[in-house]
Amino acid sequence: MFEVKIDLKNSGIEQKEIMEYSKTVESIHKELNERADKEDDFVGWLKLPSKYDKEEFNKIKKSAEKIVENSEVLVVIGIGGSYLGARAVIESLTNTFYNMLPYKKRKHPQILYVGNNLSPNYINDLIEIIGDRDFSINVISKSGTTTEPAIAFRIFREMIENKYGIEEAQRRIFVTTDKQRGALKTLADEEGYETFVIPDNIGGRYSVLTAVGLLPIAVAGIDIDKLMEGARVAQYKYEDSKLKYNECYQYAVARNILYKSEKNIEILVNYEPKMHFFTEWWKQLYGESEGKEKKGIFPAGVEFTTDLHSMGQYIQDGRRNLFETVINIKEPNSNILINSDENNLDGLNYLAGKELDYVNKKAMEGTVEAHISGDVPNIMINMQKLNEETIGHLIYFFEKACAVSGMILGVDPFNQPGVEEYKKNMFKLLEKPGYNN
Repeated sequence: MFEVKIDLKNSGIEQKEIMEYSKTVESIHKELNERADKEDDFVGWLKLPSKYDKEEFNKIKKSAEKIVENSEVLVVIGIGGSYLGARAVIESLTNTFYNMLPYKKRKHPQILYVGNNLSPNYINDLIEIIGDRDFSINVISKSGTTTEPAIAFRIFREMIENKYGIEEAQRRIFVTTDKQRGALKTLADEEGYETFVIPDNIGGRYSVLTAVGLLPIAVAGIDIDKLMEGARVAQYKYEDSKLKYNECYQYAVARNILYKSEKNIEILVNYEPKMHFFTEWWKQLYGESEGKEKKGIFPAGVEFTTDLHSMGQYIQDGRRNLFETVINIKEPNSNILINSDENNLDGLNYLAGKELDYVNKKAMEGTVEAHISGDVPNIMINMQKLNEETIGHLIYFFEKACAVSGMILGVDPFNQPGVEEYKKNMFKLLEKPGYNN
């Protein structure tokens, strides 16, 4: 039930092409495992599903229970990997309209996200949505000085202190940050906030299975034990150094083979709107990991069948530098039967008696066939059902494949030097001390 299976039959890649990378992959596999336990490296995610801090994990669950008991809203403050992973899991595994459900029906706090942009409209709208309801804050930042979340925390910290007073506000602020240092860690210690650790050897975009993602995920009522179990199954499954038996590594290799044939844009395709923010998380993971030294596959995403009526034209007939990776969820969590209509004015009676997921799957099959005929290679990733275990499994699959793919490409998949460039210009324009020259 947990398994994720890769299907390369529509990729245009022969098995012998894949196997030419065997020695390269075995070398990368060995290097990653040697680096996994080093505190000064960024490969701590590799063994995380089986080696996570059990004491911290239990503390996460207790704090989540506390937030559920006293808050109708949890404000998650973070940017990039500090919120995308949590949002990806929450929106994949809860009601599509979770945040719109009445509190009594939802039974868990509304999860709202801030600190991921600098729009005053967005922040004022969010404050209006919170209104006079009880809320808590989870601020997530390694340093505490990243501009967007730091500004948001200043605003919402003042708001929560004005509402509850200093002492009660201190009990409603939860900080996920560095274990020992940084502005946010210093403030948390001074104020007595409950703190959780961002491990030194796990970068932000690989951090969803740490407290960074797990606290808001648990607050939303998702079973984080099952999430970690799915990731743990994936960890053991993809420990095989042999490319022939490791589908995670085969995906990494296939991407690089396509890249070498001028297919330099990868589109992650899903047919399930719940997966929208999973795609956003995936885009950050691969974009920040591989887009360096004027190299890398550009990660994009579409939701079908919706985007077949917009981006579908370009994918079918535009420039031929694309390939697609399609996530196929075999079993829906619910279904709808299409009934017959006496007048049949819409001409849909030919579908009477069929379930909606059946129609969705045929749309997928027809689209794959059309795009292949239009010279868009397709990689299929099959998962049985959308639940905690399969999402945990898929997260680990993509994380490990990303690391291996980046290393095949010849870049460091764990840094992001380009992200700093806009900040230097912004700080100079804002006249931040030290940025005047």
